[in-house]
Amino acid sequence: MPGVINVDDLTDLDKARMDRDQKKIEVKLERWLTSKCCTEFMEAVQAGVDEDTMVKGIAEDKNPFKELKGGCSVC
Repeated sequence: MPGVINVDDLTDLDKARMDRDQKKIEVKLERWLTSKCCTEFMEAVQAGVDEDTMVKGIAEDKNPFKELKGGCSVC
């Protein structure tokens, strides 16, 4: 697979360079307070609650997992 790096094959210097490069990327990321993230997440969930099958369930006619009447028998 091209682009896949086996870390076990890298030298300590190569591993340190990869670590440094990753930290350079992470330091540029915008950080948010957990309280802000939780609030926005809750608002997003509440906004989609009408279409959420985990909240309102699945209509009987569209439920592929409903029990079939009559069962089955093995002969």
